[in-house]
Amino acid sequence: MSHRSGIYILQQSGYKSFIPSSLPPVPEIFISEKLKGSIDEAERSLAQLNGISFLLPQLEIFITMAIRKEALLSSQIEGTQATLTDVLTYEAWHEIDNFDDVQEVINYIKALNTSIEMLDKLPLCLRILKEAHHILLQGERGKNKEPGEFRRSQNWIGGNSLKSAVFIPPPHDIALSAMGELEKFINAKSSLPPLVQCALVHYQFETIHPFLDGNGRIGRLLIDLFLHWKRILEKPLLYTSLYFKLHRQQYFDTLMLVRGQGNYECWLHFFMEGIIWSADYAITKIKYILQLQETLKTTLKGEKRASMRSIQLLDFLFQKPLVTIASIKEELRMTFQGASDQVSLFVELNILEELTGQKRARRYAFAPYLKIIED
Repeated sequence: MSHRSGIYILQQSGYKSFIPSSLPPVPEIFISEKLKGSIDEAERSLAQLNGISFLLPQLEIFITMAIRKEALLSSQIEGTQATLTDVLTYEAWHEIDNFDDVQEVINYIKALNTSIEMLDKLPLCLRILKEAHHILLQGERGKNKEPGEFRRSQNWIGGNSLKSAVFIPPPHDIALSAMGELEKFINAKSSLPPLVQCALVHYQFETIHPFLDGNGRIGRLLIDLFLHWKRILEKPLLYTSLYFKLHRQQYFDTLMLVRGQGNYECWLHFFMEGIIWSADYAITKIKYILQLQETLKTTLKGEKRASMRSIQLLDFLFQKPLVTIASIKEELRMTFQGASDQVSLFVELNILEELTGQKRARRYAFAPYLKIIED
C-alpha cells in the first residue's frame, strides 16, 4: 500500500475508510514522454474544438444540445432511464411519463448553466459546487439527500452496506477539511499543466465523495467547470460522460489504482485519452450537423414550393427539434395554413416525421437531426 495518495484507517465501527492525501501528490507527478504526448494531444484536441466553436453560425444551438447530451449521459451513468427524446418532449410540452428521470437531467442542465454563470463573478469554489448540488437534487428523489450540503454521515461506493462496500471515502468531518484543501489546490498557482490539474481535481473530488448523493454527476460537471474557468474551453461543447460510460469499469479501476498504489500517472493517461476521444467526438458531431444544415438548405433552395419561410423553419428546428404546427405558427408569425403547408413540405422531404398518427394535435420530430445527436 502506497501512502502517496492516502491511507486506509480502521474506524470504531470496524470498517476501513480512505483518508486522501492533499494535492499535489508527493512525490510529484512524473510526466513521462508518453504522458506528455497524451497531454499535448488532449490540448490540441480541445484547441481544435475551441476553434471550431468560433466558426459556428449558430453557436448557442450547439451549446444547448451539448449540455443536454452531457446531462443525459451523466445521469444515465447513475441509472437514470431518460432518453434525449424524453427530455426534449418535456421541454416542448411538459408531458412525460417518467418525470422523475427527466427531472434529474433537467436539474443537471440547470446546475451546469447556473455554475457557469457564477464563474463570471467567482473563482471555482465550494460555494459553486454546493449550489450546483442544491439544484441537482431538487425533486422527490433528492429531498432527503441534503441538497446543497456536505454530508454529515459516512457513505460508501458499491455494495449494500459498509461491510460489503467496494470503497469507503473519508468520514464526514475529514471529508469537510479535505474539500477545503481541494479548494485551495484548485485556486493555487501550479506548475502542472492545467489538464493534469483538472484530472487530479476530478479524482480527488470522487475520492472524498463529499455529498450523500450526486457525487458522480457533480464530479463530472466539475470537469466542465474547470475547463471553462481556465479558459481551456470557452464554451461547454464537450461531453466526457460518454467516454466514462463506455469505459465505466476501466474508469473505476484506474481511480482505485490511485487509491491503492498511489498511481496517479495511470489515471492521467486514462483521463487524457478520454479528453482526446471526447473532443474528437464532439468535433465530428458538429461537422455532421453543419453538413446536415448545408444539405437541407440546398434541398430547400432547389424546391419550387420552398420559400424564405422554409429556411427560417429549418433554422428554428435546430433550436427546437420537436414541434407542432401551432408552435411554428407562433415562432415564425405565420398563419396556421401557412405553417401547415410548410410542415407538409418538410414531411414530404423527410425533414420532419409525424409522431402521433393522429389527424389532430399532431406533433413532429426533426428526425435527421435527432439521429445525429442520439446516435
